Amino acid sequence: MSVTYRILSALLQYPTADVQKAAPEMRAALIEDGLLGAEQIAALDPLLGKLAVSDLIDIQEDYVELFDRGRVHSLHLFEHVHGESRDRGQAMVDLRDRYLAAGLDPVSNELPDYLPQFLEYCSILPKEEAVEQLAEPGVVLVALAQRLEQRDPNYAAILIALCDLIGVDRSIDVQSAIKPADDPDDLEALDAAWEEEEVTFGAGSAPDGAGECPQAAAMVNRFAVPAGSEPARSN
Repeated sequence: MSVTYRILSALLQYPTADVQKAAPEMRAALIEDGLLGAEQIAALDPLLGKLAVSDLIDIQEDYVELFDRGRVHSLHLFEHVHGESRDRGQAMVDLRDRYLAAGLDPVSNELPDYLPQFLEYCSILPKEEAVEQLAEPGVVLVALAQRLEQRDPNYAAILIALCDLIGVDRSIDVQSAIKPADDPDDLEALDAAWEEEEVTFGAGSAPDGAGECPQAAAMVNRFAVPAGSEPARSN
């Protein structure tokens, strides 16, 4: 099980007090896991530092502004490929079936194509298989990396690391392969952009932007306990 994927998953989720407390120890865990190189880990330092020392309300507001205000930086992978079409709904059903087949029962209120949840899935796979699975949405990861570099290099470092793991060229033109980006700059435009109801496939699957995968929460709890204490375990 890869700690790296779980840490990157936690960093991409809505910031919580637990993640903030764990941030100072995440770097050491990334080094020990050995999946990322020194340069990739160093690129994550600004985000880890910001999480560790900034006011939680401030970093939560920054997160919402970046990821929840429009679709340009959405962490729902299929949204960039299928939009709100029926194809996206079927793709999410298929992806959830893949999670279940791997022994991962997603219980968060996020949709299956939520990138942090997909990283949780990758974390339980053998190393080579995880890279293969991560490469499937490679074009979306490149697009997000390119867009985030223009808005928030701290979060872009996570997507860049993922692109490096799958060996994709981040300079390629991916715009023709994904849905056009929208970036409404006022509340009226934002309401119009999200006028259609998001595709769901079962009860309790509507996202609220603050859900956490249980495995990521368990990882955070393990970092947060004092040395020598027994870490909390998820059921």
